[in-house]
Amino acid sequence: MDILICDDESLAIERLSRLVTQLGHHVVATATHGRQAIELVQSLEPDVILLDIQMPEMDGLTCAQYLRQLDPMPAIIFCTAYDHHALDAFRSNAEGYLLKPVMQQELQQVLDHIIKLTQAQLSTIKQKENMDEIKISRHQIAAKTYRGVELVPVENIYYFLADQKYVTVRHKNGSVLIDETLKDLENEFGDRFIRIHRNALVSIGFLDGLEVVSSGQYQVRCRDLEERLAVSRRHLPNLRERIQKL
Repeated sequence: MDILICDDESLAIERLSRLVTQLGHHVVATATHGRQAIELVQSLEPDVILLDIQMPEMDGLTCAQYLRQLDPMPAIIFCTAYDHHALDAFRSNAEGYLLKPVMQQELQQVLDHIIKLTQAQLSTIKQKENMDEIKISRHQIAAKTYRGVELVPVENIYYFLADQKYVTVRHKNGSVLIDETLKDLENEFGDRFIRIHRNALVSIGFLDGLEVVSSGQYQVRCRDLEERLAVSRRHLPNLRERIQKL
C-alpha cells in the first residue's frame, strides 16, 4: 500500500519509514504538520496515513476531520506518545491508535486489517451501484480505564447497555464504560447488533434465545453469559424474527 507519514519529529518519521518499508509497503511522502498532510493526501491519494497528534500549525485530530471529507479518504492510523486522545481518535473513524515507540507487529496488524477491509470494500462495490451504501465501522472500541486505554475487539462484545451518560460494554474479559451514545453505536454496528430495549444493543453473534420472565415479559439469553437482559414489547417482534433466522 501507499503510505503517507505525518510527524513533526524527524526521528519518528525515520523509524516509521523503516517499519513501513520492512513490512513491504511504500512511503509516498512525509509531512511535518496537518496542513501539509492534507495537501499531500489530495495530490498523492495514499491508501494510509500514519498521523501524529500533537504537531504545530495543525494537530492530527483536526487534520483527521478534514481528511474525512475527502473522496477517496485514506485510512487513518494515529501514532502518538499519548494515550488520552484515543476516544477522540476513534470518533474520527481512525483504523488504529498506536503508542510510540510503534512496534512492527502492532503496525502490521493494523495494516493487515486495512488490506482485508479494502478487499471487502472492493467486493462490495462490485455488487452495489451506489458507493454511499458502503459502511465502514470500527473493529475495536476504545475505553479509558485505570490501566489506561483499553481496546476491545467488537467481535468479543456481548452487548452495549446505556445508563445515563455512559454506555457499558460487556465483553468476554469483563466490562468497560465508554462515553458514546447508544444511537451512534446502533448506526455504526447495526449489522452486528440488534436493539432489544431503549437502553440495550445485543450482539447477533451471541444471541442464544428468549426466556419468559412473567406474563408478557421476556429477557434475552446470550451464549457463554449468565446474566440476562430485559426485552421491551416494542422490540420483541424484530428480535423474535432475527432469532428464528439464526
